[in-house]
Parts: sequence; structure tokens; C-alpha cells
Amino acid sequence: MTLDRFFNPQSVAIVGASRQPNKVGYEVLAGLLKGGYPGKIFPVNPTAEEVQGLKAWPDLKSIGQTPELVLLIVSAKYVPKLMQECADLGVKAVIIIASGFKEAGPQGADLEKSIIRIAKNANMRIIGPNCIGLMVPGHKLNVSFGGDLPMPGSIGYFSQSGSLLAAIVDMARDARVGFSKLISIGNKADVDELAIIRALGEDPETRVIAGYLETIADGDAFIRQAERISMEKPILLMKAGFTVAGARAASSHTGRMAEVESAYECVFERAGVIRCESIKDQFDFARAFAYQPLPKGPRVAVIANAGGAGIMATDAIEREGLELAQFSDETQKRLSQSQELSRAASISNPIDLLGDALSDRYEFALRTVLNDPNVDTALVLLSPHAMTECAQTAHAIVRVANQNGPAKPILACFLGAGRVAEAVKVLREGKIPPYDSPESAVRTIKALCRYAVWKSRPARVVKLFNVNRHKVERIIERHVRLQQAEVGEMEAKEILEAYGFVTPEGGVATTPEQAANIANQIGYPVVLKIWSPDILHKTEVGGVKTHVNSEQEVIDVFDLMMYRIPKKVPRASILGICVEQMCTSGREVILGMNRDSRFGPLMMFGMGGRLVEVLEDVVFYPAPLTAEEARQMLVRTKTYDVLKGIRGEEGVDVGAIAEGLQRLSQLATEFPHIKEIDINPFVVGREGTTPIAVDAMMTLEKR
Repeated sequence: MTLDRFFNPQSVAIVGASRQPNKVGYEVLAGLLKGGYPGKIFPVNPTAEEVQGLKAWPDLKSIGQTPELVLLIVSAKYVPKLMQECADLGVKAVIIIASGFKEAGPQGADLEKSIIRIAKNANMRIIGPNCIGLMVPGHKLNVSFGGDLPMPGSIGYFSQSGSLLAAIVDMARDARVGFSKLISIGNKADVDELAIIRALGEDPETRVIAGYLETIADGDAFIRQAERISMEKPILLMKAGFTVAGARAASSHTGRMAEVESAYECVFERAGVIRCESIKDQFDFARAFAYQPLPKGPRVAVIANAGGAGIMATDAIEREGLELAQFSDETQKRLSQSQELSRAASISNPIDLLGDALSDRYEFALRTVLNDPNVDTALVLLSPHAMTECAQTAHAIVRVANQNGPAKPILACFLGAGRVAEAVKVLREGKIPPYDSPESAVRTIKALCRYAVWKSRPARVVKLFNVNRHKVERIIERHVRLQQAEVGEMEAKEILEAYGFVTPEGGVATTPEQAANIANQIGYPVVLKIWSPDILHKTEVGGVKTHVNSEQEVIDVFDLMMYRIPKKVPRASILGICVEQMCTSGREVILGMNRDSRFGPLMMFGMGGRLVEVLEDVVFYPAPLTAEEARQMLVRTKTYDVLKGIRGEEGVDVGAIAEGLQRLSQLATEFPHIKEIDINPFVVGREGTTPIAVDAMMTLEKR
């Protein structure tokens, strides 16, 4: 069922309509009347014959016809009975503004479940409960207590927080931001973010989808739907709770670092969702996406009448990873030989038109740079000097934009307040996004560029490697049968070997003589590691000794470990000591996976060994991975240059690391029982050498 009855109903019934100002039931009806809603309005109030000049009905049944949309503004305990009345009448759309449901505790949660059952049985859709309603400015529909209708526009907005939506409506009115629809989704008992994103994605009146979320119920469905809709329309989201203190503890390095922010950050990136840090950023981005074309590249031309503003913009462009456009010879010639520009003007990028620049200089410079094939976006800066023609310059920018067509985006930043107010109004009316600082404008250009790159990416192709799934199935089935959640190092390595990883040569010894014999066979130096399913972090209990170089040293280390470790962890079952060949060259990195409860397996890459927790330079991305996504995980770390080789050092085989991530991604995707994986360190050498999974740990989902 579509949501059309919510957005364009021919009749609205308000159960709980009130005659008392400052009551929610009064404000909702007053807002509907003030907005000029042209459809039928049915106030329902059992104690009044008239409410705010309209005939009132004692109940829904007495209306004599079925309203297309019903609002319930009553105490929560009465809602189930009213929902049943709606079902009996054939109502298909209900907004429950009432609170006191699952947000209020177990009793309220039971109430919410009961209304969901009624709605499902009647094929009825619910927005709310615990919401402030919705607004559709273009249809003059205001069934909310969020204030007056804002101006119509092409931005569709939804919010899990009603109070935030009310604030956005108020801010938008002052900033002259227009909306197609605004929806408060409250508890999301039925209509959730997925339903709203889908509806706005299909809505011809909406060009940009924006919203505020606190939770996402179905992470996998969110990724799939947001990715599909992002190909057609940008989705700009604020997400609260990115850095929840004390996000769940986990046993692995990967699990400890895969907190709330990491999960949402990488999922948004995969789905093409643009994350906004603030309401201001969201407004800034939304205006540009609503009115301007996407840039074809990162090259920005800056036009200013003050050197300082141009320098600020230049710094911001470099910080955001964009480029100052290099003007073509033809452009430089036109600028240098022009009669319109002062001979003292700087014609390199950023262009400085000087403080006495009038609107004609701006118009000429803007036309010229927009015709340059080396320019992807134009940013126009203005400082209000005594002779500056603020409004005329704004008109000139709009004129050029209209004549230039939708080829390249134009953004403006008019610094100041009172003197530029009229000019800013001209820009807004001309659909040129105005910004209050060069940094805000450049952040917006970065958002436009990132979205353009995401939209133009090639189709995702996930490579499947030839692996031994049956071996992995047997190991996991045995652990499930024995109710063992932790997979020991030796069996974890068996699983990795089944998926094409190479592990160090070695074996497990139960006596010092066996350990010495293994070491003599594989050659020195060797590593000794305690082997126990109950000890996941061996170094913390003195269970790892590297650079063991002789038979006698092997015997001594073996005896010392077997003496000390049982005293430190007396309940641990110690099965022996693993003796392995030691990797003496190469870089240590970490490959990992953490299965997020909302979004499924998240792959992780970072510098390995003990550095992973010191540097915290890690990147996450949802599985399954394509080859390019795996490569980009490496590129996005701060230490990527170390892998490539710096100051004459030879780099390592980054392609082998990317392939390792893809293989691990396939393992995580094909075996949902696996909760966490760490390969740390994964030692990788120069190009053409074989990387080694030196140490590994896995945990399984508890059943």
C-alpha cells in the first residue's frame, strides 16, 4: 500500500480536536485551517457540537463517511479501541500523535503491539505513535503541531524526533528552504524510515531526501533500498548515537573497534547516503542538491573581490581534497586582455577582482570561467565594500546561471549581514545556494562531488574464489554441537587455509622434546604460542615468545610457559604449545570481520600487531567486498603510504592484501555462524611474495 492517503487525503478526521488553545488537539486543527487545506475536515469531540467554527462529531462512526486520513490525539489507553473503530470503517491511514507507548515502558510496548495487530488485520498504515504529525506544503496540508507550513519546495524530510522536526520547520522558514513533505515518524510502529525513503524516492515532487534517525531497524534492507534510491535522488541523513559510550564489548580487536560510528559510517558510504554532521550542513547540502547540477569533477574556480576570502576558500578546497582549477590558456588570455577587469586584478585561481569590483566584473569573470573545460564548479565570494553592488551582483550571478543552463554548479558566499541581506534573497529566489562562509560552501561542493563519484561508479562485481566449504562446515558444526563459541587458533587457521590463506609451517607439541623436534624440522627462528581454546589473547598472559633461536631455548620457553600460565589462568584448558616458523620480514597488517546485529558482516583493515590499538587507524566496509572496495579500504587508512613505501623503502603487495580481504569477506558471507574474525598479524611482503596469516582467532554466534 502506498502512502498517498497520508500525503494527499481528500478528507481528514481529527479525533481529540479541542476548543482549548495550547492543547495539541487545538493546535493541530488550527494549523490545518490556517494552512488553507481544501479538503473536508471532521473534528471529533464527544463533548462539543462545534470546534473552531467547524461542526464536531461525537465519534468516527457518526460522521457518516470514511475519512481518508484519521489523526488520534487522545490518551494512549483509548487508542486500541479507536483503531478498531477505524478498521471497522475501512480507514486506511492513521497518524497516532498520542504518546505513552513503547517509549514509556513494557505496558506501553504491549499497547503498541495491540494497535499493530489491528492495523495489519485491516490493511491499515500507521504513522507514529509518539509523533507530531506531517506537513505537505504543496497540498496545504498541515496535520501536525510543528508550527506553520513552510514554503513548498523539492526537499522531502523525515525525522524520528518530533521536536527536531519542529525546530527544522522554524529554521527553514527563516532560511527560505522549501519542502515537498515533512514527516515525523515517532516510534515507527508501522511506517518506518524504509517506507518513507521508498515513498519519497517515488515522489515526483521530491528531488532531495533528508532526515534524522536514531535507530535503523533492518540494516540489510536499509542498505539495499538506500543504494537503489540513491542512484536517482540524494539521501542526506543525520544519525544520532554515532559515538555511544560503552558500545558493546567484544573479544577481538575488530569487535572492539567496530562501534556504532564505524558501522553507520561505512554503511552510509556503501549505500550512497550523505552523512550530515549538523542541521546547518544538511540545509547547506540540500539547497545545492535541490537546485544545482552535479559537478563532473573536483576542480573549483573561485571568484572574489577580496584576497582574504579567496585564501580561505583555497585552504578549504585543499582540506576537503578538492582541486583549484587550472585555467586554460584561452581563459587566462580572455581574463588578462579584458576591458572589464582592472589591470591590478589577479587572474589566476582564485581570481581577485579587487575591492572596487562592480557587478559587471563578476558577470564577466563568471561567464569566462564557466566556459573553461578545466572548471567543474564555480564559487563566487563577495565582501561588501563601500562601492560593492551586492544585489546587482546577485542578479548578475542568477542571470549567468540561467543562460549557462544546468551544465555546472554555481555556489555563492556573500559575507556580511545587513548589507548583503537583499542580495542573499535574490540568490535564493534565483536558486543559487548562498552560504555564510567559504568553508560551508566548499564542504557542500565536496558533498556534491562525492555523490557524483558514487553515482558514476561501475556496477559492483563480487569475485567468488575456489574454496573448500565442506572443511569449514565440519569445523563449525563440531563447535556448534559442543557449544563452543571460541574457535582455537589451530582450527581458525584450518578454516583460513580452506579459503586460500597461507599459514606458517609448524605444529603443536605437548612435551618440550616434541617442541624441539618441530623447531629443528622447520628451522630457526621460531615462535612458541600457548594453545588453549580458553585463552584468546595469548600475549596478555605471556603466551607468545618470538625469536626463539635454538633447541635449548625452545625447551626452556616451553617449560616456563607451562609452569607460569596455569597459575595465571587456572581454569584454562591448555592443550599444548604451538611451534611455528617465524616471519622475519614484511609489514604486519590486520584483516578482520565483525558481524553487526543491524548490518551484517563488516570487514576491517588496519596496521597490525600491537599498533592496531595504538594507532586506531582502521577502516570498515560491509561485506561482500568487490576488488575496488577492498583496495579503497587500504587507500583510506592514514598509513597507506607506509604500505606503498616511503623514503626509498620498498612497498608491499597491496593487491595481495586486497585479495585477502575479499577472501575473508567471502568466508564471512558464506558462514553467518561466524561472529568475529581477526587475522593479526597478516604479514605481507614485496609484490609477488606470499602473505602469511601468522595468528588468527574466531568466535561463533552463541546458539
